[in-house]
Amino acid sequence: MCYDSDARPPAFGAPVTGTTTSASHLSTSGGPVFIARPDVVSGPGVVILPDFRGLHDFYKQLAVRLAEQGHPAVAFDYFGRTAADDDRGSGFAFMEHLPKLTREGIQADMADAAAQLGGPAVAMGFCMGGRNAFFAAEPRFGFRGVIGFYGAPGIAGPYGPGPTQHAAELEAPILGLFGGADQGIPQSMIDEFGDALTTAGVEHELVVYPGAPHSFFDGQMEQYAEASADAWKRVLAFLAEHG
Repeated sequence: MCYDSDARPPAFGAPVTGTTTSASHLSTSGGPVFIARPDVVSGPGVVILPDFRGLHDFYKQLAVRLAEQGHPAVAFDYFGRTAADDDRGSGFAFMEHLPKLTREGIQADMADAAAQLGGPAVAMGFCMGGRNAFFAAEPRFGFRGVIGFYGAPGIAGPYGPGPTQHAAELEAPILGLFGGADQGIPQSMIDEFGDALTTAGVEHELVVYPGAPHSFFDGQMEQYAEASADAWKRVLAFLAEHG
């Protein structure tokens, strides 16, 4: 499990603008979309790729947090092709739907979400979404940059080769944020990713927070508040640099 139903994005700093929110659906799959727009735009948009539970409340709240800092944000769901409704609460049986996902379908939905947002954007993903955000550094997607929170960059079980193995196809700047105690993403995998990006000439920064677990960026995990605050600062700096 990446984030449970009680997870919430940490809040650091006061909002710099008001926001409005709306809901829609993807034309590619019919899946739900949540959009938060700032009253005053001061940076690029953000396309949020959730973890493998899809569009649950954590990501809706995160979209608002980003909009409060001047960044239009859209969070989209993966399961519109197979789920009967838009409910992604604690009762959603995501494990039934995961095997039916394809990278092509996720990327089509991501592009649709970005089009709904409009304007220049950065892709930001978490867990499975982080891995797919790294793939979104391919120039054909047109993102100004990509941010991945604890996305496995290497060969991962049934998912096969990862962004590391496809580094030569990537181009957009990459910010990767990882927990040092994340057993699913060892330091060796992160180092291999960094080496592959360097060889490919891709601008990147990979940050590892010692002792932090997978999904450390969570307001409930007060013991990792320092790591979360630093990660949030780096996210905003990355957005400012690549706007």
